[in-house]
Amino acid sequence: MNSSAALVHLLGFSAGIVLYAMLGVMTLRSGRSTGASGARAMDRIPLATSGLGLLWNAGALVIYGTRDLGGAPNAWFEAAAFAALGFLPAVVVHSSLQAEERKSARVLVAAAYALSAIGALLQLRAAFLHEEIPSSLALTMLTAGYIAVIALLALLAPKAPRAGWTLSAVALAAFAVMALHLQRHTTGTESVPIELVGHHASLPLALVILYQDYRFALADIFLKRVLTLLAVVLLAALLYTFVAVPVVLPSLGAGNGASWAVSALIALWVITALAYPPLERAISRFVDRIVLRRADYEKVRVEVAIAIAELSSASDILDAVCERVAPAMSARAVTWAPVSQTPSLAAHTMSLATTTRAGEATVLVPTSDAPSYQLAVSELTGGRRLLSGDLALLETLGLLAARRIDAVRVSDERHRRDLREREIVQLAAEAELSALRAQLNPHFLFNTLTTIGQLIQEAPPRALDTLYKLTGLLRAVLKRSDGGFVTLGEEIEIVRTYLAIEGARFEERLAVSIDVPESLAELPVPPLVLQPLAENAVKHGIAPMRAGGRVRVKAEVEGDTLVLSVTDSGTVVPAAELERRRGAGIGISNLEKRLERYYGDSASLALRSSVERGTEVTVRIAMSAMQRGSDAKRVAREQIA
Repeated sequence: MNSSAALVHLLGFSAGIVLYAMLGVMTLRSGRSTGASGARAMDRIPLATSGLGLLWNAGALVIYGTRDLGGAPNAWFEAAAFAALGFLPAVVVHSSLQAEERKSARVLVAAAYALSAIGALLQLRAAFLHEEIPSSLALTMLTAGYIAVIALLALLAPKAPRAGWTLSAVALAAFAVMALHLQRHTTGTESVPIELVGHHASLPLALVILYQDYRFALADIFLKRVLTLLAVVLLAALLYTFVAVPVVLPSLGAGNGASWAVSALIALWVITALAYPPLERAISRFVDRIVLRRADYEKVRVEVAIAIAELSSASDILDAVCERVAPAMSARAVTWAPVSQTPSLAAHTMSLATTTRAGEATVLVPTSDAPSYQLAVSELTGGRRLLSGDLALLETLGLLAARRIDAVRVSDERHRRDLREREIVQLAAEAELSALRAQLNPHFLFNTLTTIGQLIQEAPPRALDTLYKLTGLLRAVLKRSDGGFVTLGEEIEIVRTYLAIEGARFEERLAVSIDVPESLAELPVPPLVLQPLAENAVKHGIAPMRAGGRVRVKAEVEGDTLVLSVTDSGTVVPAAELERRRGAGIGISNLEKRLERYYGDSASLALRSSVERGTEVTVRIAMSAMQRGSDAKRVAREQIA
């Protein structure tokens, strides 16, 4: 046999050993991962194929290697190898029809095994009788028999899975060609193409089962590397044919050009070596996207990030991650469970995803606080293995889920803290309002009752009217016990009633002017925002004056600000006295604190006194802050309730 055919035998039979060994390993791993007796029984078909293929390819490597070296292989060893070859198409037929329940399918499988068994007996008979091996009669029978099997498979094709039948038919046809070749060519003088098709046509049988049952393993372990190697060899051949032969090699014989030619050859070697990584990446992408139809991991990461961004509970976040991981990993089951202990900082620097021999994986979701979680990926289909890219994706998704869960927990804690703070503010506002009422009631109530007592003697109808006004005022002041907002119209009505009662006491000494547009009556304001100012105006501005004076209450809008003012026409108050009243007066200091809690920097209180305007207290509140403040108080009351 020529050296080229010997090289083909070496490479072909070695590739066959690798493929069938891979099939055996994948089958054993799959059997261990299932653990069920039925699943292991189903794995016997590819396991038997693996054993038969290994026996044939290892035996053929020894047989043809011995012949190439001029020796004679053992006859019984040859018979065993060719018997294993004869059983390979039978197990492929069985694999194609194992899901069929019709009697005709079972009969065809039995016929295939019987055909292969007869062929094996004929090979053993040839070894016993010292006849030529392989047996010409056995190969003729196998060739004719499996051509008939292909025809019968065609009749069952409409009921069998079409892709599986097609691949099996192609593999069986290749076997028939091989068997015919082996029958007619046994002298070892064949050309390389005939040797390749004839002696190595069992390789499609391994590829059939690997692609049907373990296509991920086939592509990841074998196909990517083979295609990459072929691409590098093709590149080297092209560089040799179109660069080295016409340009570099002729210069090797020239004296001055020899060094240049050697440098050029080294450069071509370097180019070939540097081309390997990009070629490997391109072929890996091709196999992942076209052959395996593997998910785009970057797209999966983006989809998971978008999906969990709107979720607000740990269970929903983990469910969303599991839902998207399952199709991306070709997994039948992706589940999550809490982990009792929070992972340490050292654990965060280690790999978060770990695999088992059965092809399963667990992924830690390392949240900052307990409980943390763990994702479990199991029941991978197609003989898939989780490679480094798969584990990197799982780790990334685990970190995404952990960070989102941490953010949700922080948000929930902040929300609960805000509720507690709002409750405290609510209670403080109610306490301050109660204190203001307590301060208001004694002074004003005693003075009013004294006035009513005098009027009972002098003018009973006026006394009765004043008593009714006092009753209405107390009812209006005391009914807002929850510290909530009132409308400006309600607050003005309280001020109007209060000044009317004081008017009954001061008579002509007190003049009142209230200037509030009707359009502002529905604006929300804190309770008792004007009444304490009106009381101070009467107490400190009008009461000390023998001739009395005027109290003016005004509300207006300046730009985006509501301006409330209470002015009295009493004597001018020095600035130092104004500041003392501001700090010591219960009504004003209480009002300032409430305005700060309700509106922050969006509200202010100012005092000023002049000969032209008298003493004026002005409250300014931004219109936008008024609505926010009232909404916040309303939400706080609802949530606390």
